[in-house]
Amino acid sequence: MPLITPPSPPSDDKRWKIVSGTMRRHGFARSALIETLHTVQSSFGYLDKGAVEYVAKSLHVPLSQAYGVVTFYHHFSLKPPGRHTMTLCLGTACFIKGASRLIDDVEGHLQLKVGQTSRDGGISLMTARCVGACGQAPVVLADSELLSEMTPERAVEQLERWTVE
Repeated sequence: MPLITPPSPPSDDKRWKIVSGTMRRHGFARSALIETLHTVQSSFGYLDKGAVEYVAKSLHVPLSQAYGVVTFYHHFSLKPPGRHTMTLCLGTACFIKGASRLIDDVEGHLQLKVGQTSRDGGISLMTARCVGACGQAPVVLADSELLSEMTPERAVEQLERWTVE
């Protein structure tokens, strides 16, 4: 059986070596699609068109299947994140303790909806099904920092700190 040379990465960026390593470790198997997409997202922050095409071609997966995975799973993003990301937990404990009011107030303050990034690219607003800190509900991840027992006022204060940077 002849060796099949994988396609060239979309750019010379060294992070593509990490992505190629993930695919190589799995023998360029189709079953490595989700893990490879996770590697791209963690390396670049999001999945652009060229990245999805490269992964699909490298793993011999139809492009429609790769996009199906990317659009099905909430974790994947096709848009670059803002400089800061506020992730609001929607787990049961957080929801019971006021996550919906928190979301309403933050969306109102930022004038954008969950899943969007501010026009200036400064702040992305996201949700998570659960961040595993139920005893501290409601919780917010401000970038990667866990903020517990969050109130709408404290969330807005955090947003304002980011806007003056």
